[in-house]
Amino acid sequence: MSLVSTIIPAFNRAAMLREAVASVLAQTYRPIEIVIVDDGSTDDTAGVADELAQAHAEIRVVHQPNAGTGAARETARLLARGEFIQHLDSDDLLEPRKFELQVAGLNARPECGVSYGWTRMRFADGSVAPAPWKRSGEAIDAMFPAMLQSRWWDTPCPLYRASATVPWLPLRMEEDWEFDAHVASRGVRLHFVSDWVCEVRAHDRGRLAGRGLEPAFLRDRATAHARIYEHARNAGITGEQPEMQHFARELFLLARQCGAAGLVEESRRLFALAVDASGAQRDRASFRAYAALARVAGWRAAGKLAALSDKLRPRS
Repeated sequence: MSLVSTIIPAFNRAAMLREAVASVLAQTYRPIEIVIVDDGSTDDTAGVADELAQAHAEIRVVHQPNAGTGAARETARLLARGEFIQHLDSDDLLEPRKFELQVAGLNARPECGVSYGWTRMRFADGSVAPAPWKRSGEAIDAMFPAMLQSRWWDTPCPLYRASATVPWLPLRMEEDWEFDAHVASRGVRLHFVSDWVCEVRAHDRGRLAGRGLEPAFLRDRATAHARIYEHARNAGITGEQPEMQHFARELFLLARQCGAAGLVEESRRLFALAVDASGAQRDRASFRAYAALARVAGWRAAGKLAALSDKLRPRS
């Protein structure tokens, strides 16, 4: 039987970390190992992680200064010994048969590098979405080009062959989307499990959601978006494909947001990528108008004016 390594970065989530680890230990599949990276927690998360490691031989713990989720996952990736890799956020849970189902599926389908299945979404009030979350209920053969429209699964959903994984960038936001786009650029095929494999939980305890427009996080998002575009190009996706046209609009929006935040170099770079990504379908008038505005008023003023225009635009 092949070893499955679960990587769990943790920052100030002691109670939820116990629950996440318990869901891995409850797997019907063996052998497993768990690598917890305490990312500079300031509460009792570090103590909880050490306590869990003392109680369970399958667990190893690394303590490091706070560097963000991407860096923490990369630390664990370099230590993981499994043939299969599971990423798990410290606030989410795995279903008991996840490894059993997905390892069996990948063993039966050696051409596939990743297995995924249904994700249950549990809201903060305890209710659950009635159907698999995002696109985790759809059988999709490959990560690209759909991964350009959105990261259509959540972190605990896929199980990767270690041979299909890539290094994590040291980013604090959208590092997961960049990682999956990098994996996708290698032409990885997907195995699909028609069953529940994990649960993601909405809550307000230390989440980064809602902070994406802060300058520090905008820089990380700009880096991630630029790399995602590079991965898509390396995979042969062109500006004529609807998924790339969608991503071009994402690049243009982020360019405007970076401009409004005073991140001029990021704004200029993303705007150039948006124009390139649009291909023959680009809205030339819109791009020309924004470029002219940026030349006259500057990239920051152009971004602020665009943000104001977006707020005033009637919603359909």
